[in-house]
Amino acid sequence: MVLVLAVGAILWGLGMLVGATRRVQFIMLSGLFGGVVLMQLILPDGHGLRGATGGSAGPWLLFWGLGSVGLLYGIGLRALRRRAREPEGGKATKVGAFSERELDRYARHIVLREIGGPGQKRLKQARVLVIGAGGLGAPALLYLAAAGVGTIGVIDDDEVENSNLQRQVIHRVDSIGMPKVFSAEQAMLAQNPDIEVRPYHRRLEQGNAAELFDEYDVILDGTDNFDTRYLVNRIAVKLDKPLISGALSQWEGQLSVFDPANGGPCYQCIFPEAPADGLAPSCAEAGVVGPLPGVVGAMMALEAVKLITGAGAGLRGEMLIYDGLYGESRKMTLKQRENCPVCGVKQDDT
Repeated sequence: MVLVLAVGAILWGLGMLVGATRRVQFIMLSGLFGGVVLMQLILPDGHGLRGATGGSAGPWLLFWGLGSVGLLYGIGLRALRRRAREPEGGKATKVGAFSERELDRYARHIVLREIGGPGQKRLKQARVLVIGAGGLGAPALLYLAAAGVGTIGVIDDDEVENSNLQRQVIHRVDSIGMPKVFSAEQAMLAQNPDIEVRPYHRRLEQGNAAELFDEYDVILDGTDNFDTRYLVNRIAVKLDKPLISGALSQWEGQLSVFDPANGGPCYQCIFPEAPADGLAPSCAEAGVVGPLPGVVGAMMALEAVKLITGAGAGLRGEMLIYDGLYGESRKMTLKQRENCPVCGVKQDDT
């Protein structure tokens, strides 16, 4: 048996020396091991060649089978890489093509059946706008960048403060005093230089929201005030943009996908009016445990990836509520409100 392995090693080395392709090398080895198996099967027991080559066909068949599995795995992996380089039509193109660095970075996505090369291409071509670079925006932005979303916009008019660093993991001590959108941009490009980040250091207002939303495919709302949430919802509904909305309170977080254009309610169907003062205190007033925004913000990014790639089932018409204090989660079914002033009848004036 050692003799056969030695001959195989010599053949492999000679193939490398003369520049033979990997395919030719595997053919040579397959011929060698095939010949050995054939001898074990046709020569009588006790024959010298059978003894010199192991005495039984079983180990060689096992060895050959394992080698074939490895070869097929390599062929499949290369096929997935080729799919990632090409559009679904199969013709080569420079638009959306992946570099070797990107193929290696996104390998764990590409081997997922639900994403694959076509899904990763859709992520690269997608445009996602994140409103707020605070507690929810920070993890969402980082994971969208890591996932390979090609264009990520972030709008926020705040600057980084020391009190933010307990939970807003995209920012650093050196960023204190810097506009949050520029701090976030630095962190995202450091994490993934192959994406485009568009920072908007301004407040989202009625006058600029529609024009801004029109440039993006998916909207993530990580704001902490109801006026902005209602504005975001109205514009998203008017432009048929799916809205992923998250919220936090002390130990509890919630998220949902509001997308009336594809079934389900909008944000104002569920929250027709803002709560009275004091009933829904902000994080600054009520407090929030540090890791909770990371949990909910990461789930918002996951919903965006699913929406873009078409993987799985999104949270359209459902709200996921996570209780971090007791480690529990539950879902609520949400329904469209017939008399909703936003998604019941499209508004002409926002």
